[in-house]
Amino acid sequence: MSKKVAVVTGSNKGIGYAIVRGLCKKFDGDVYLTARNEELGKQAVKSLNSEGLSPKFHQLDISDQASINRLRDFLKATYGGLDLLVNNAGIAYKESSTAPLAEQAEVTIKTNYFGTLAVCEALFPILRTQARVVNVSSMVGTFTIKKCSKEIRAKFANSKLTIDELTTLMNDFVQAAKNGSHESKGYATSAYGMSKIGVSALSEIQHRQLSADPREDIIVNACCPGYVDTDMTSHKGHKTIDQGADTPLYLALLPPGTKSPAGNFVSEREIKNWSE
Repeated sequence: MSKKVAVVTGSNKGIGYAIVRGLCKKFDGDVYLTARNEELGKQAVKSLNSEGLSPKFHQLDISDQASINRLRDFLKATYGGLDLLVNNAGIAYKESSTAPLAEQAEVTIKTNYFGTLAVCEALFPILRTQARVVNVSSMVGTFTIKKCSKEIRAKFANSKLTIDELTTLMNDFVQAAKNGSHESKGYATSAYGMSKIGVSALSEIQHRQLSADPREDIIVNACCPGYVDTDMTSHKGHKTIDQGADTPLYLALLPPGTKSPAGNFVSEREIKNWSE
């Protein structure tokens, strides 16, 4: 059998870096640290090498389809498939940002939702039996959906929602944010929160689809790492990056035959309802 392989997106620093560190200690196979910037990625690998760990590096920009395709082709040629995908890459505007919501919505949804979706669409066809997928979402999505109208909440929480319908909702939010009608349409005023609602909803749909796939025991979950001391939180978070990596690592290493959590949103290793 081919050697097992894991990929963590956006992992040259912060929670992604800590997830790579944890996988290097516990995952039985090669672990790929990825980053948009090759130099920063290779520096991160060297830093982990100094701890006696041996991650590998591959360039990946989740907003660049050609970059995603290069990673897919490399994995197929080198390993014949993929066993673990942690979709950690994402962006957030600072609370102090003066960028208008129109810009924040377009840029944030493009990366956090559409970038994650593009990686999944490229790599899901090469997932092997018993593969695990972890989509890093956030409790911010849970707080944000509470600020949406009942009608919008019901659309996101619909157990029969399709990816196409979800994508339409995400595009509709971006368009509404641009023309100032997002509140009247029932959307919340948080580009980051709306992007993470998208990731949590996407994870449920993906697990449902893969449950019907002939490849057995593929599990997709979304999770919240918690409030972590990273660049993204302007170092206001109270958790260390290793504490933030705990739930993603727990989901990444679920043993064969796991029935739960599966298709869930998980925080502090516990299943939560993100859509209520």
